[in-house]
Amino acid sequence: MDVAILTVGDELLAGDTENTNATWLARQLTERGATVTRILTVPDVESVIAETVREWSDDYDAVVVTGGLGGTHDDLTMDGVAAAFDISLAVDADARADVLETVAAFREANPELAENYDLEIDADAQASIPDGARPLLNPTGLSPGCVMENVYVFPGIPSEMHAMFELVADEFGGDVTSQTLRTPAPEGAVTSQLAQVRDQYQVAVGSYPTSGEEYNRIKVTSQDPGAVDAAVAWLREHVEIVEDEE
Repeated sequence: MDVAILTVGDELLAGDTENTNATWLARQLTERGATVTRILTVPDVESVIAETVREWSDDYDAVVVTGGLGGTHDDLTMDGVAAAFDISLAVDADARADVLETVAAFREANPELAENYDLEIDADAQASIPDGARPLLNPTGLSPGCVMENVYVFPGIPSEMHAMFELVADEFGGDVTSQTLRTPAPEGAVTSQLAQVRDQYQVAVGSYPTSGEEYNRIKVTSQDPGAVDAAVAWLREHVEIVEDEE
């Protein structure tokens, strides 16, 4: 399963917010056997979101989009996804009911905020998703996500995105497996061994220096678990490997 990740937000491009969502999603998808082929960050511009989603929905098995949901002027992700499929936004009844319930619960739990601040929201705007999409109600926040064909749309707030991803996590998978080894050898000292094991066992091999640690990582990946096992066994014989402590 080839997956592309699209993170949306001017604040990410400006460096005001660290893009932890991309890393978290890539790890979750990879652990489920999917292959993350592309990660891109785009601004809060409807046409850019639409163009990217339109292209990627044709090129990949699934597209995961995170960020830009809500009722403010720069929350344009739902608009962009709808435009990518040449459809309009529509208020989802279940999502609207969930938004109103969430707001009511927040008011009850925070009476001082309800008294001192204007907490009125546009429930229709919050609950608008591409017409025909499957709504994903927000377990820990306000704005719903959705699934439109093979495009999954999640909030940008990490805790909300994590919770919503769990609702559909079983829909992602694949046959990719990997093992990671640690070595004290410098990256340049194992170049020939990595090339040899890659060619001999037809596996993908990555070498990753780790800042602040005395060991580098070697990651072996393939859709064939037997090939991974064989490649790892070969590396243990030809490269100095440090075993993880029990």
